[in-house]
Amino acid sequence: MRKITKSAIAATVVTSTVLLSGCGLFGGKEEAKQMDPPKNEAVDETVAKGETPATEATDQEEAATETVKRDLYLIDENGLVVPYTVDLPKQDAAARQVLEYLVAGGPLSEILPDGFRAVIPQDTVVDVNLKDGTITADFSKEFANYNPEDEAKILQAITYTLTQFENVNNVVISVNGYQLEEMPVDGTPIPADLSRADGINIDNSGVVDITNSRPVTLYFYVQNDEGEYYVPVTKRVENTGDDRVSAVVNALINGPDMGSDLISDIHQDVKLLGTKMEDGKVTLDFNEAIFGAFNEKMISKHVINSLVLSLTEQPEVKGVAITVNGSDDVVTEDGKSLTEPVTRPSNVNTGSF
Repeated sequence: MRKITKSAIAATVVTSTVLLSGCGLFGGKEEAKQMDPPKNEAVDETVAKGETPATEATDQEEAATETVKRDLYLIDENGLVVPYTVDLPKQDAAARQVLEYLVAGGPLSEILPDGFRAVIPQDTVVDVNLKDGTITADFSKEFANYNPEDEAKILQAITYTLTQFENVNNVVISVNGYQLEEMPVDGTPIPADLSRADGINIDNSGVVDITNSRPVTLYFYVQNDEGEYYVPVTKRVENTGDDRVSAVVNALINGPDMGSDLISDIHQDVKLLGTKMEDGKVTLDFNEAIFGAFNEKMISKHVINSLVLSLTEQPEVKGVAITVNGSDDVVTEDGKSLTEPVTRPSNVNTGSF
């Protein structure tokens, strides 16, 4: 893992730096099939393609100046798929809109962060159709104009961008109306039930026994001179029965792949001493190594953020509290208590980074 990367990212459409929401501390699953984080509002099946009834035209015009936060999954200079939150004009055709913003040379160009790129080839025309939780993303023939090394990343970015809506569970990829069973350039198979359960930025390093392991999504960060941003990574961890919380925390302690640009502030001397779950709140008890370089009893924001983002991928975890050697006398960098649970934010990377 590295401590610094070179990309500098600036965004004019968002206003705040990356922070987590919940309990006043910050601003604002089981097997693979339960790795999905909280989603935003649903998209209407009847207007997913933008076919708005004429009677609603006036209302749409009045709402034209309204904006809503959407997550776009882009590729950074390290080849990682990264969520990036932007303010887009509010419209009924939300699913098609976010896909259009993934097209290179499209409307995203004016606000694209330095070092990042859109994932869908330039001049590709997109359309969508949503039915019973499955959304079909249909592309024109230009969709096949991408580099082979980007193939899996394109699938992941499209899938995660579309499944941010609460009633979109699965994605079908088609070109000119014909469903694809594999990607057109390098032949990557496309699962029939493509979803977030298939993972993102998949890291299989260190896996000895695939059959006795399960995937979890962990969050590490990348840093540059102007800020940092968080990156989800799907990693396989050893099957340890029902104790998924400990499995996630220990995977975070082990850190990202040593050859990557990802960073973890959780020192490998950190020990998880115990966990307690009550009404969706998990309390983690650590040894004093969790304080890292701090002399006082405070915990790095990156440690907190990685723990909260990673653990709330598990469906049973709604918030995270922290104690050290059984004591709740623990605070954040800005002096706020960590005895109350920290909850997951609606969006992850929401500022200049």
